[in-house]
Amino acid sequence: MSESSCTVYELKCPECKKGFGNVPLSACPDCLAPLEVQYDLDSVRGRFTKESVAAGPANIWRYKELLPIPEGHQPDLPVGFTPLVKADRLGKRIGATNLYVKNDAVCFPTLSFKDRVVAVALANAQHFGFDVVGCSSTGNLANSVAAQSTRLGLRACILVPSDLEPAKILNTQVYGAKLVRIEGNYDHVNRLCTLIADEYKWGFVNVNLRPYYAEGSKTVGYEIAEQLGWRLPDNIVCPMAGGSLIRKIKKAFAELVALGIVEDKPVKFFGAQATGCSPISHSVKNGWDDIEPQRPNTIARSLAIGNPADGPAASKMIQSTGGYAEDVSDVEIVSGIQELAETEGIFTETAGGVTTAVTAKLYADGRIGKDELTVSVITGNGLKTTDPLVGKFAEERAVKPRLAEFDAFLRESDASLITGVAEEEVELVGGTK
Repeated sequence: MSESSCTVYELKCPECKKGFGNVPLSACPDCLAPLEVQYDLDSVRGRFTKESVAAGPANIWRYKELLPIPEGHQPDLPVGFTPLVKADRLGKRIGATNLYVKNDAVCFPTLSFKDRVVAVALANAQHFGFDVVGCSSTGNLANSVAAQSTRLGLRACILVPSDLEPAKILNTQVYGAKLVRIEGNYDHVNRLCTLIADEYKWGFVNVNLRPYYAEGSKTVGYEIAEQLGWRLPDNIVCPMAGGSLIRKIKKAFAELVALGIVEDKPVKFFGAQATGCSPISHSVKNGWDDIEPQRPNTIARSLAIGNPADGPAASKMIQSTGGYAEDVSDVEIVSGIQELAETEGIFTETAGGVTTAVTAKLYADGRIGKDELTVSVITGNGLKTTDPLVGKFAEERAVKPRLAEFDAFLRESDASLITGVAEEEVELVGGTK
């Protein structure tokens, strides 16, 4: 869709309401507010229906009428449409009877929700004629830009903090992208990328392509509503780094309501952060609209953005819904990872540990009722961040390949596994009961 012919969507400033058509631009030159993609929903009302969505592919492109996709673009990467899992076992452990987990830990192709936003951003990068694309990243975004740019024939240059987890660095380099490690945290990296985008005329997905990139997050909200039978939940619990994802899920719900796809109802939004980097959580707890930047110090590196671009808007939005924001320690994050894995068989990265631990805390504090329909959003796969779990599981001694040896070992380490062993006997043989 060319800049001149676009009537379905365009960039607009949420502060001064000035329109900019469709160009690679992230902020209003006049008031410096982050630009947003605004849609003419009436123009898509007849084309976006439950029936048209059901007839579409089993990925994010089933919602393409509500995504900023250039005219003539034919997306073929099957991103998204990840499972919405009824989390009964986790719910029983934390006191919830109607809890679901939106599992983007299995998102294609790089196992995080960032695949959604990158797919939309790179469609526009091609449209705007960029030969080189890039990003500033704490890991997942780097992986996704590297993978998808290769598939599209684009060159990629990716900048990351120098202390990024080795697995995420490897998962970027394997696709052939140019990776540059920067001394400093994410905020330092992001500021440098802003300068590079202007100097080199590259398409940075979370800089000059950010308005389009952010819209990809809406597909998480569309999928949740569709997978719940075209209805909205009572609560959303969502991790926060830059603050965009939680806002875009709310925008998705609002668009579905405006189009008559779902029935309107109040939805409370709850943000989840690590205590070592919790500027949005801190803002919500204090009832602020503004953000007080923090220096990140947490194992949850994928959430370690001390001065989040969408932080003020996210804080204001959360409070407006009657929701809340909470943060958890590194110890609680690791416990959250283990708890989700042990109960639901979902191995998440540290960001998911944050979401799971915060979800449990919200129930314990009575901020979410046990019977309320709640969706906890998991954004990335644990295979990328195994470091926090190193040393958490003892290496058992090797057992000789004899039944008697195995039986003795089992009675010593966990006799409860043996059928027919009474509880009293388990305790007597030193089992774990």
